[in-house]
Amino acid sequence: MSMFLDTAKISVQAGRGGDGMVAFRREKYVPNGGPWGGDGGKGGSVIFRVDEGLRTLMDFRYNRKFKAKAGEKGMTKGMHGRGSQDLIVPVPPGTTVKDATSGKVITDLVENGQEFVVAHGGRGGRGNIRFATPRNPAPEIAENGEPGEERELALELKILADVGLVGFPSVGKSTLLSVVSAAKPKIGAYHFTTIVPNIGMIRTKTGDSFAMADLPGLIKGASQGIGLGTQFLRHIERTRVILHVIDMSASEGRDPYEDYLAINKELETYNLRLLERPQIIVANKMDMPQAQENLEKFKQKLAANYDEFAELPLIFPVSTLAKQGLDNLMNATAELLEKAPEFLLYDESDMETEEVYYGYEAQERPFVISRADDASWVLSGEKLEKLFVMTNMERDESIMKFARQLRGMGVDDALRERGARDGDLVRIGKFEFEFVD
Repeated sequence: MSMFLDTAKISVQAGRGGDGMVAFRREKYVPNGGPWGGDGGKGGSVIFRVDEGLRTLMDFRYNRKFKAKAGEKGMTKGMHGRGSQDLIVPVPPGTTVKDATSGKVITDLVENGQEFVVAHGGRGGRGNIRFATPRNPAPEIAENGEPGEERELALELKILADVGLVGFPSVGKSTLLSVVSAAKPKIGAYHFTTIVPNIGMIRTKTGDSFAMADLPGLIKGASQGIGLGTQFLRHIERTRVILHVIDMSASEGRDPYEDYLAINKELETYNLRLLERPQIIVANKMDMPQAQENLEKFKQKLAANYDEFAELPLIFPVSTLAKQGLDNLMNATAELLEKAPEFLLYDESDMETEEVYYGYEAQERPFVISRADDASWVLSGEKLEKLFVMTNMERDESIMKFARQLRGMGVDDALRERGARDGDLVRIGKFEFEFVD
């Protein structure tokens, strides 16, 4: 069983802020003691941190829920509650974080130690010491803590490699990687020997170095999910140079040129931008009978299908078993890498953006009014629901403050416009109250 996992769906929940406290000074020599309740502590955030020691998303296979701790409640004597520590979740380099609902990219984590807050902790509620005014020097008002962010995330691992090896199964990709690097991929005389991507560090005789990934063999229809399908095609997206390995001996009974066209078609179908990357053709198994003859035919077909002014791809005849032609191939790859630009995986349309409103008129109404089956009015909306959650419904002053906030948001007027009458039932979540006109 493979222990490689490159996709995962998880849920994250940041910690709730601690509740503010209602308290008063009761000291013997302090007459008319005022409010003395402190603020609640901030809830912990959920933070992803890149750990270069990780290579897969296997840790997310059985642990799919990550919840940070809540902040402590406020205390007497005006003391703040302690904020909770952030929950640090290690991820491997090359992890793309997406919103599971919209599919938008939240962040792309590639550098060791890089951090990103995927769910922010809620702020602590204010204690009654914050609400003292000359008109109300002893308020019995305190806020509950703000709820922490909660969201569903989709994680994708796209390995970090400068060079990617592509080609049909059993064309010699794994053997090539094992010969030119210290990587030890599993190699056998059957299809789909490679069932996980393997990475090796290459150091040329001229002193250049780069990372090369051997990706599982593609077949026709891979971009539609046939064979290993798109399960590993995503791993080639970060590469800057592609080495297209072809069995020039045609030992599997396929035509080398048709193999070349078929693999490029899969790369194009999966992602058009993959063909923008410079590509080197590796004519492998040149020590086999018919290989030289097939190479000449391959070059003729390649030239016939390219415009006379178009630059033909580089072709390097090699034999991985006989270890022939590999130094020239690695040197040419290193030279091409120096010229190859970085390819952005995502454009602005793929990224998640936060809408920012300037001015009250441009801002959408912060609540929604609907009608329930029992004829009661239902109030919903992120801003309104957050205010409700942060209101301490056990104290009359807090309830009156919440009523004033609703009026200031225009809820009362909106209910009247919709036909609400005195005594109608209004519901926010499970909380019910009567509309007073």
